[in-house]
Amino acid sequence: MSRAIVHMDLDTFFVSCERLINSQLEGIPLIIGGGDRGVVASCSYEARRFGVRSAMPIAMALKLCPQAKIVKGDMERYSQLSHDVTEVINEKAPIVEKASIDEFYLDITGMDRFHGAYKWTNELAERVVKETGLPISFALSINKTVSKIATGEGKPMGNLEISEDQVRPFLNPLSIQKIPMVGDVTFQLLSRIGIRKIQTLAEMPAEVLHRMIGKNGLEIWKKANGVDNQAVEPYTERKSITTEHTFSEDTINMAQLKSVLSGMVEKLAFQLRSEQWLTSTVVVKIRYANFDTETKQSKIAYTSADHQLHDKVMELFEKLYQRRMRLRLVGIRFSGLVHGTYQINLFEDTQEMLSLYTAMDYLKGRYGFDAVMRCAGAALKPNTKNEILNRKHN
Repeated sequence: MSRAIVHMDLDTFFVSCERLINSQLEGIPLIIGGGDRGVVASCSYEARRFGVRSAMPIAMALKLCPQAKIVKGDMERYSQLSHDVTEVINEKAPIVEKASIDEFYLDITGMDRFHGAYKWTNELAERVVKETGLPISFALSINKTVSKIATGEGKPMGNLEISEDQVRPFLNPLSIQKIPMVGDVTFQLLSRIGIRKIQTLAEMPAEVLHRMIGKNGLEIWKKANGVDNQAVEPYTERKSITTEHTFSEDTINMAQLKSVLSGMVEKLAFQLRSEQWLTSTVVVKIRYANFDTETKQSKIAYTSADHQLHDKVMELFEKLYQRRMRLRLVGIRFSGLVHGTYQINLFEDTQEMLSLYTAMDYLKGRYGFDAVMRCAGAALKPNTKNEILNRKHN
């Protein structure tokens, strides 16, 4: 029996959230972002017609579409509305994976035994719109890759069904850029040898692609052929990543404590981005010399950015550490995780900031975490016996 996998995607989510509370924004070019030196977090279809795209500098976007209205954005509101949509879907769907703040995968294999899978999915989408006011697109197919590509082809408010025998005819004429994992670099590489359509890519020998691109080449070849065995991973907000540091000698040195916390934040944030997680809850833990242990936590807008997480950790630490006794341990936990990338936190950032993160992550990934570090966190020596780094799936 073929699997029945649904991909659901909230159309221009940030834009839709703003229009939900201000109907005057309907039908006009709208850009969500921050500051003249910031970048576009999201934009309406009206703005896209002028060439405006996500991650584009605001200044460039305004040159392309000077009549666009700029809205700074409110991640707290967006996070709450995302949670509302999640609750509606979770109530009805048997297996749900929240892939990011605005997209979901559902495994409804076997639903046809009771009533049509497509009819059921369409009714769920209508319920999301009715109960949250947010537009949503979906596609139903045999795996994650095909359903995600089909959702993109059906937007806005599209509802597509791609059966097993329709997969290749559907994929073949599309650009290889539609395939997840094919970024600009890979596209340019393949384009230079005349591979621009998925059919051409699917028909070339897999070994050739492997030699050209490496291990990802085989995965891209499989996706071009409509093959994807990835399971829909049930979504839970109880996943967390944690790090703790036990001092060799109990300390009350505030400079040392904050330096260690900075390094811990940087390491965890890098792990979040490497594994494509966003966190919505920050917890700080301290243990005094007499073994009394205290924690304090705070909900935040989904993020994986060092500077945002650093500020929240320091704020919690200042509130938590009131007894001025020596400390033997400090710890940080990021929980309430959802899959996603740093792009949803562009409201306060400049292109320079995003480029800095990209460069630092590249160096850390290639040469090791301590290849490049912020000075504030240099006191923390990674991978020492006193540091416990673990990832929990509760």
